[in-house]
Amino acid sequence: MNREEIALRNLGLGFEFDKYLLEHPEILEKIPENALLVLLPQDDPELAQANLELAKKGRESGQPIVHVIIKALDPRPRSRVLDAEISLATP
Repeated sequence: MNREEIALRNLGLGFEFDKYLLEHPEILEKIPENALLVLLPQDDPELAQANLELAKKGRESGQPIVHVIIKALDPRPRSRVLDAEISLATP
């Protein structure tokens, strides 16, 4: 897995975790200030391992590390957009 693949997978996973935090703000109380969050998806061991390695390299001295074990993602893709209109802009 190359850096771009890692970045793309983490982008999607991070977005989903952000949404989870909005629904479960009490979790934020468990995360120390300035912590390095390491997303560890159980269904993607390759990404989990890459994230652990990146955390070792990118950690600041004394920075707390928090492992976020993502047990599962809802397989149904959803959007909160109820209706959209597309129009071509004229120059």
